[in-house]
Amino acid sequence: MEKETLDELRAYDLRLIQPAEGYRFSLDPLLLADFAVGGEARRVIDLGTGCGVIPLIMARKCASANIVGVEVQEELAELAVRNAELNDLTERVEIICADILHLRKRFPVSSFDLVLANPPYRRDGSGRISPKKGRDRARHETTATMADFLGVGKYLVKPGGMISFIYHPVRLAELCATAAGLKLSILRMRMVHGNAQAPARMVLLEMAKSRKGELEILPPLFVYEVKGEYSREMKRILSVRDPRG
Repeated sequence: MEKETLDELRAYDLRLIQPAEGYRFSLDPLLLADFAVGGEARRVIDLGTGCGVIPLIMARKCASANIVGVEVQEELAELAVRNAELNDLTERVEIICADILHLRKRFPVSSFDLVLANPPYRRDGSGRISPKKGRDRARHETTATMADFLGVGKYLVKPGGMISFIYHPVRLAELCATAAGLKLSILRMRMVHGNAQAPARMVLLEMAKSRKGELEILPPLFVYEVKGEYSREMKRILSVRDPRG
């Protein structure tokens, strides 16, 4: 039996089972869930949910919402189900083991108020191979591309609803062009940096279907202070006590 760990997300009063040696969630889904605006959402879906961390966080953030998590890897989908059970959220969080390319057959068009995704950002066959089980499928476009995630997101979200992504900035121009081709309006964008002296390592985007608006570039998010400790904002996201108050 594969070894597992039980980890806490104190900011959301959640406990999560994760593989001790396999694919484990990073800061990216936590940043995305914090960035997404879902207060009025009734139906939320997360594309590529892994162990279910985003649906569980969104269940805490959106008290009246029902959330669906979609994961193509069977072992991770089973883990997400266990995590929903562990946190007594099975009545509001549904986990589906499926390829996102098959969701058009499962849901009617415009079924959700909010779509979230932390899509694989490396093209299939690029970059080094990770020795950790499941990590390559989470990072590399194997069955679905970035354009597929955007297209499925547009199909699933209601007119005026939001699509929130976290993605690698090296492909930002491609993502913006693809979104424009799908007539998705990018309304908010925020760069994520390791610290104030480091280049952006990820970008957060909020897009809308059938809604126009001016693009708002938010102040950058720094994960660490230059000295190496978490920034004040990251301490808030992670619910780490900040001695500065």
